[in-house]
Amino acid sequence: MPKHYKDMIDELINKMPVEEGNLRYSVKYAYQKGGKIANAFYKDKADAEKFMKSVIAKGGKAILTTEDAPANAVAHGGVDMAPNAKGRATHDKGKYKDDNEFRLKDAKKFIGHRGASNKPSAIILKNNNLHIEIIINPRAFSAAHDIAGISDVIVESAVSTICDNEDSVAAVDAEDKILCYRNWLGLMKGTLKSVFEKDGKTLERKLNPDRSYISKDNKKEKLHGRSLLLIRNVGHLMTNSAIILEDGSEVPEGIMDAFITTAAAIHDLKRKGNSRTGSIYIVKPKMHGPEETAFTDKIFTRVEEVLKLEKNTIKCGIMDEERRTSVNLKECIRTLKSRVFFINTGFLDRTGDEMHTSMEAGPMIKKGDMKKSKWIAAYEDNNVDVGLKCGFSGVAQIGKGMWAMPDKMK
Repeated sequence: MPKHYKDMIDELINKMPVEEGNLRYSVKYAYQKGGKIANAFYKDKADAEKFMKSVIAKGGKAILTTEDAPANAVAHGGVDMAPNAKGRATHDKGKYKDDNEFRLKDAKKFIGHRGASNKPSAIILKNNNLHIEIIINPRAFSAAHDIAGISDVIVESAVSTICDNEDSVAAVDAEDKILCYRNWLGLMKGTLKSVFEKDGKTLERKLNPDRSYISKDNKKEKLHGRSLLLIRNVGHLMTNSAIILEDGSEVPEGIMDAFITTAAAIHDLKRKGNSRTGSIYIVKPKMHGPEETAFTDKIFTRVEEVLKLEKNTIKCGIMDEERRTSVNLKECIRTLKSRVFFINTGFLDRTGDEMHTSMEAGPMIKKGDMKKSKWIAAYEDNNVDVGLKCGFSGVAQIGKGMWAMPDKMK
């Protein structure tokens, strides 16, 4: 990878796909960079209150009170703490009900707070480059039985999200694509919101603002309030009726995707609400070998020239899901060496390509058996090995594709 390439890539490279054609999901996964622990345990306030009344702690340092919520157990016991002599409380220490104090084993994991220093409304920790926000609100129902007043814990999880323009259900025809483009534009402008009904109530969902806090050095800092958004374009072989060319044929959909999604992302380049480094992240699927990855680089270069963007503003995620890409992965990466920000495997498309190219040789094994076959393990190992050899460690992502199991989705 080029020198200083790491400075061009945002820290939040991870991924979670979401249908771009679904307005409600687009907003939900864009704003859910962190997940509230309480929401994972309780379905509503009544459920939380019922649980708190029924739980009786049996000792152990993970529980601070005798009637403690699971979210608070995470706050009190999820961070490794060691006994410490009694003394004045600080943000890297916690005091138990028996008046013993505990200090973080690694004080560097405490990075700041929100609110007054002597009575904070939140404590910010950082572990494995992910932030943990301990919310202190004694008036909240979830903090009713907690002597520290901890009401919730926000843990960064879905630090990036793929907005999917390729989905075989949500993004098929011209009407679908227009909806996808409209939602992507709203995300890039920071104005997208969804109004919907749930349980008889009208709710509005919109993008979270950045979360501010005071650092240990008493400086004002901000945490990204939303996941880093990536946009998946289609492969090179698709066409779409959204634009009809002079000869009456449909426009190549991958080229249309590249121009329109990049043009929409110019709004974000100006305000830096998504990418902090001035990059546009496009995920490119179904590329069959180095010739097609080189063609992707050519398309992105031309888009940058037309839209007057700095060269290599557009970054590319390579979906290693076709046989010719798998066996030539290193060369595919080389053709996009100034753009690539992740590679990943894809079980469904990769096995589909294997069937398509080999089925005339004889019967194929079933999908479930293919998942356990030696070549699949070798394919996934090769993806990781090649990525590491190409310098991805600490710079770009090496991912693993999903394996759909609809029969078990009950």
